[in-house]
Amino acid sequence: MKKNTAKVLKYIRKYIPAVVFSMIMAVLIVASNLYIPILLGRGVDCILGPRDVDMQGVFGIIKTGIAVILGGALAQWLMNVCNNKVTYGVVRDIRRDVFERLEKMPLSYLDAHPTGDIVSRVIADVDQFADGLLMGFSQFLTGVLTILGTLVFMLVLNPLCALVVIVLTPVSFLVARFIATRTFKMFLAQSETRGEQTAYLEETLKGIKAVKACSMEYDTGLRFDEINERLGECSLKATFYSSLTNPSTRFVNSLVYASVAVTGAMLAIRGGITVGFLTSFLSYASQYMKPFNEISGVVTELQNSLTCAGRVFDLLEEEIETESPEEDVLAMAAAEGRVDISHVDFSYVPGRDLIQDLSLSVKSGERIAIVGPTGCGKTTLINLLMRFYDVNEGSISVDGTDIRKMTRHRLRKSYGMVLQDTWIRHATVYENIRMGRKDISDDDIVRAAKSCHAHGFIMRMPKGYDTVISEEGAGLSAGQKQLLCIARVMVKLPPMLILDEATSSIDTRTEMRVQNAFEKMMKGRTSFIVAHRLSTIKNADVILVMKDGNIIEQGSHDELLEKEGFYKKLYMSQFAMV
Repeated sequence: MKKNTAKVLKYIRKYIPAVVFSMIMAVLIVASNLYIPILLGRGVDCILGPRDVDMQGVFGIIKTGIAVILGGALAQWLMNVCNNKVTYGVVRDIRRDVFERLEKMPLSYLDAHPTGDIVSRVIADVDQFADGLLMGFSQFLTGVLTILGTLVFMLVLNPLCALVVIVLTPVSFLVARFIATRTFKMFLAQSETRGEQTAYLEETLKGIKAVKACSMEYDTGLRFDEINERLGECSLKATFYSSLTNPSTRFVNSLVYASVAVTGAMLAIRGGITVGFLTSFLSYASQYMKPFNEISGVVTELQNSLTCAGRVFDLLEEEIETESPEEDVLAMAAAEGRVDISHVDFSYVPGRDLIQDLSLSVKSGERIAIVGPTGCGKTTLINLLMRFYDVNEGSISVDGTDIRKMTRHRLRKSYGMVLQDTWIRHATVYENIRMGRKDISDDDIVRAAKSCHAHGFIMRMPKGYDTVISEEGAGLSAGQKQLLCIARVMVKLPPMLILDEATSSIDTRTEMRVQNAFEKMMKGRTSFIVAHRLSTIKNADVILVMKDGNIIEQGSHDELLEKEGFYKKLYMSQFAMV
């Protein structure tokens, strides 16, 4: 918890001027609040009896009181403005840093953690943290200053009554501390369960068609209810035990108030103090105790917010993909496309071998097809070529340079990639195809769309290329989304291509046309083609047949058929009925 507090303070450092101004306003607020009891006591002393009323003095006190109250209200408003500026500035900075961190994180982390939990940390946990931070600024500072100020005033006015307050004060602190230290784990469990619920909800909504098709509504509902029930229990426990702080401190504070009232009354009876003086002192005692109740609530909220902040900071401390300064110098300006894979070993999980001692030499401009049964390592090889993952042993080189000595940005800029799983942004068709490349004109985009036969369905959209596509391409078929991704690569024309089941969602007639467009685009470009439909890779220069992470056969289509090995079995299984 101390570590989380220190990290929060680092973010607040940037807003020190606003924090200082907020503290000055807090001092003015407390000063105005502390001056009111003095005016109240003087007012009481001015009206002790029916014939002993100083009206001139009363009116003067009322005017002064109004001025003090208005000044305090203005200071309160200015302090709130500053506190909001600091709080939401810190929240903005944290979210920006988290998003930048996520973009630099290796895929191994993102693949291993539920997306919903990450989203929950960035959105829900940061919101909870913001609520606690704002409450801390708004109430904690003024509360502490009020306690110190009233204590000083009471010591000056009457040390005996002040001594009663000082002796009983630690009891309130001990009670609040005892409860607060035991609720931290409860708030942590609440935050983690909320992240689990968000992850499950996102997973279910993304696969809602499959859920309905398999009639899994009841089962998924039961699972959600189970998580929801656990979240309810965690929240109830955390809220219940933390809420004990306020009534406990109120009880202690009531004892303090009663003790001061009895002591002051006895002094007033003996003539040691006036009634007005006792009124002022009791008002100070009340003001002194009120912040304890507020601070106890603030401490509870801070417990929750610091727990949420801890989850966010854990995300910020995850390892990222690093690039050394010299890498950019070694990066290729324009890749020729020679790729050498030398004795590569790789596994996603230590101890579970996937790719072992894989070697391959690809000449510039060659078309390499990769085939094999599901799980043999085809997509894994693509992940290694793109440096989504780094090899465990061996090396992969492009144009004679180890790709680990190139920046990932430069390496990936040299590849054009079309995957079976498409990704469409919430943006116009132009922006989806352009994909951040400002140097690509609208005419280039139209030509690319025509090349891959996407122009027809685009022009049938309400605004053509200016049509805004909704989130994840809702309203488009899987084939249409894949055609947009193909157009995205065709407009880029990179020196190397990776096509991973690039036409799997396209109808046969359109696929033939797209294949012809690919044929033209692949001329002079090194291409890696992953395919299950073997009819699409007959013209490849080299076909790699993979099984259990190893290349068991390689050669042209005709050469592999002549060998009558594993490739021929795959081929005949698809065309036995032809």
